[in-house]
Amino acid sequence: MLTGLPSLAEWAQRHGTRAGQPFLLRSDGRCVAELNEFFASPRMRSCKQGTRRKYAFGLSTWLGFLDVVECHWYEAGSDQVDTFKFWRMTDAANPVRVAGGTVRSDLVAISSFYEWAHRRYGVENPVLRTTVRGRHPAEAAEAYRATPHVVRDRDVKWLDPGGYRRWRDIGLRGLDLRGDEALGWRGRNGQRDTAFADGLYGTGLRVSEWASVLSIELPVGDAARGFATCRLAAACAKGSRGRRFWMPREVLTDALAYTEGERARAVRRARREGRYEQISDRRIVVRVLGGRRLELRDRGGAKSVVSLDALDPAARLRLFHEHAGVLTPASLWLNEDGLPRAPHGWQHTFATANMRVERAGLVGLAATAHMLRHSFALRWFSVGRLLYERRFAHLDAEEMRDYRAQFGDTWYFVMTLLGHADVATTMNTYLEPFRDLDVSLLIEHAHGAVMDSVLAELFRTDPRVITDPLADAVTA
Repeated sequence: MLTGLPSLAEWAQRHGTRAGQPFLLRSDGRCVAELNEFFASPRMRSCKQGTRRKYAFGLSTWLGFLDVVECHWYEAGSDQVDTFKFWRMTDAANPVRVAGGTVRSDLVAISSFYEWAHRRYGVENPVLRTTVRGRHPAEAAEAYRATPHVVRDRDVKWLDPGGYRRWRDIGLRGLDLRGDEALGWRGRNGQRDTAFADGLYGTGLRVSEWASVLSIELPVGDAARGFATCRLAAACAKGSRGRRFWMPREVLTDALAYTEGERARAVRRARREGRYEQISDRRIVVRVLGGRRLELRDRGGAKSVVSLDALDPAARLRLFHEHAGVLTPASLWLNEDGLPRAPHGWQHTFATANMRVERAGLVGLAATAHMLRHSFALRWFSVGRLLYERRFAHLDAEEMRDYRAQFGDTWYFVMTLLGHADVATTMNTYLEPFRDLDVSLLIEHAHGAVMDSVLAELFRTDPRVITDPLADAVTA
């Protein structure tokens, strides 16, 4: 019956479909051909995988909304966009309402699709634009008319060191409130998950960045140094801005222990089951060259040289080492079946950990991957402010202003650690509530004190900073 029909691979190639491209289906099993054609366009193929996923979620939400209101995508106008915004943010009938930042991201995806559809099919873009005036007449910019007036990028919260350790120990390591192994604990990836979370909290990397690190990119341990200077590949960094980052010795020790423990066991299982041989597009790392370059070999034997900075997260999932005919993934982080772990898989790890913590009775003690990045920023901002004030305590107010004008201050220190291109992002998104941090309290309590206790005291009364809920019980 299928004689003469193209195979699925031939059909996909004929229509421009590429590996990793989003493909959306309606609830009735039908597809919107134009939408999937948009994801096959050169513009979307050149986007990073994370951007494509974000657009796919935004557009699927929009099309699902249009199905409910019985409106075809090519008939939608600004009224539908306004109703969509109300439903997403305000409508009591929506059990999962979202913040303004999410709606803004949806509008970006929707508008991008309709801009493409206008050029290809002549369909009007329902996401209208308006001119936003700045403080001066010359300062004007375009924005979406439906953009929420008050947009907070995130409902930002932080974990202090004690709060993070309590969340990690119960949620990832399987300990109970007393610090013993929980009854019935069956976690098989505790070593991996703990090492990954400690890495986020210790380096400030984004989850997609830390998840893309190869085993060969781990630094060589040096017992004499507390931190190792590492390099984040440009293709794995947000905005393709490769940069240095600093890895605490404890994070490196945890990662190396994972490679020799759970990771090694997962690799052995995958080899026994022949999983690696089934990856048809794998590439072998022949050798590591100078200048952060790798010599690779494909399955046909053809060799090529590529920079580590040019290997994006998707390409890294297909890299393997081969020794005496035995394959080993180059990716540091693996699933339990031994296959490389995609960055979005870590969201499930955090969700599961939060449920474990809640079942232990600690309601409100929860974490996300990005919260650990925020917490990293707050911790180093606090340390930086303390050191900054002590170092320049002899300067008067005018001299301090001159110094800051020439060399910057703690904000620029944290900006460097986070890899931001603009210090305003650091100030306004990550640490905005602490712009007027009372350094005198830090100095007063830091004399002869451990930094963890200083931070716990400093942020004890702020509801946005999550601390260890059992700390008072332990010290009592």
